[in-house]
Amino acid sequence: MILLKAGFSGGSLGKNKGTEKAPDKVLERIKKFYLNEDGRLPFFKVKDVKVNEGNIEETNTNIFNAVKESVKETDRVMLLGGDHSITFSGFKAFAEGFENPGLVVFDAHPDCVNNFEPPTHEDYLKVLIEKGVLKKENVIIVGLRNWHKEEYAFLKQNRIKFYSMKEISAEGVREVSEAVMSVAKNFDGLYVSMDIDAVDPSSAPGTGYMEPGGLTSRDMLYFLNRLKLLRNLKMLDLVEINPLKDVNEMTVSLGAKLVAESC
Repeated sequence: MILLKAGFSGGSLGKNKGTEKAPDKVLERIKKFYLNEDGRLPFFKVKDVKVNEGNIEETNTNIFNAVKESVKETDRVMLLGGDHSITFSGFKAFAEGFENPGLVVFDAHPDCVNNFEPPTHEDYLKVLIEKGVLKKENVIIVGLRNWHKEEYAFLKQNRIKFYSMKEISAEGVREVSEAVMSVAKNFDGLYVSMDIDAVDPSSAPGTGYMEPGGLTSRDMLYFLNRLKLLRNLKMLDLVEINPLKDVNEMTVSLGAKLVAESC
């Protein structure tokens, strides 16, 4: 698996400065792992993506080019951020290689607030859909529990599939994961984006937006291990870890485990 380091916080509008430090911290923590839960030694071909904190357009171009090259080189790519704005250029490059690409997002928020150009971490998903890069029927969001009324209206008007934490709590992680898998298996290329704030802050306090009532770390790993069974899973990203806001490296450690289990 190729791991692309994209330590960029310039898309967070200054609200989550520190996420640019996450890739190095996560990779440092991975060195303390032995085998992952599948009994495999996590192995990555690590590549640095050149980022410019003061120039989001330049950074987007560099991420786009790195992803486009990497998906041709290997069966699975991990983009390690950084704030959630990097998913825009990551998925855009990924989508060029498939006729019917799909996106599963784990996030406490829909990230459909505005329609900025270039997109920020608050609206990358809305821009992907409105630009026609991503079909609205090919999006699944898991873990939602805080949204602006305009975001909620956008999801409903576009009939975007989502599973709120209220629904996950009522239906159970296993039932929801099976529902997600039943749709995701139909994409010819699957991209999974993991915003660490999908996880409850009791397990992942090191992020810009701590939203109570989220997934447990075990729930997140369960979803990931189920999605790994799909042959069309070709790319993942992990975003919004902020080491400057972490407690005892809890969030960095969880991020490292998610990366290790993605192999």
